[in-house]
Amino acid sequence: MALAPRLVPNRARDARPVARGFVVARLRIPRVASRRRRPASVPGVARSPTSRESGRSSSRAFSPNAVAGDASGSGVAGEAKRLAVFASGGGSNFRAIHDAIGNGKINGSIELVVSDKASCGATEFASSNGIPCVQYPDKEGGGEDKGLGRLMRALGDQHRVDYVLLAGYLKIVPKEVVRRFERGILNIHPALLPSFGGKGCYGMRVHEMVVESGVRFTGATVHFVNEKYDEGRIVAQACVPVYPADSAADVAARVLKSEHEMYPEVVAALCDGRLRWGEDGKPVVWTAL
Repeated sequence: MALAPRLVPNRARDARPVARGFVVARLRIPRVASRRRRPASVPGVARSPTSRESGRSSSRAFSPNAVAGDASGSGVAGEAKRLAVFASGGGSNFRAIHDAIGNGKINGSIELVVSDKASCGATEFASSNGIPCVQYPDKEGGGEDKGLGRLMRALGDQHRVDYVLLAGYLKIVPKEVVRRFERGILNIHPALLPSFGGKGCYGMRVHEMVVESGVRFTGATVHFVNEKYDEGRIVAQACVPVYPADSAADVAARVLKSEHEMYPEVVAALCDGRLRWGEDGKPVVWTAL
């Protein structure tokens, strides 16, 4: 008599967290700290010319790891970039970036913090670390332009900012800033854009919408900023599961953890010159070998 085939459980597989039958996959850009060289030819992996091949001096080799789009050329870390952080709340992503700078993972310095609040967690942390703060918009003391002129001077001549990082800033970035820093402003959004983005989609509202929708995955998105809500080019995304019993707060905590890991890595690539724009108009992160 033939016996029915016996199903042997895969312990490694069954031990992994799942959400309604889906295996949880975590998407991350590679760590940027590694400098180990790989063999000259790796199947399926493109690389930039070495200094010997190109005739140019270079202390590091880079291979493209396409998070979005394609690009050519190589990047070499140079002078530390001057950064401005815009934040409205506790500033946990601001703190994560600040810590990464302190640990030598980001070749930059935070020169200015901009907030729409006279006092919040982000401004308090900035003040305790000797970082100047500017309020924008400032409806009471900013005059007719609500402090826009003061903001532009702070970003320009006063602090000579290279890049702007939005870290939970809940006001519209003025078009004057967007145009001045074209392709130079990053934002982190607590969902997988283009889903759950646009006007009114921020903070806990996003996670409430995610839970109500019944989706089984959400995450965080780092993207460049243009003059439209959450429509700038996507740079990187991190994916986390949504479990059937999750509350919006559960999802928010899981997403925030992924933000703190991903955002500093993207900022590091930006400051190193490894976040490039391809000929197709899409950004791509190059990772150091």
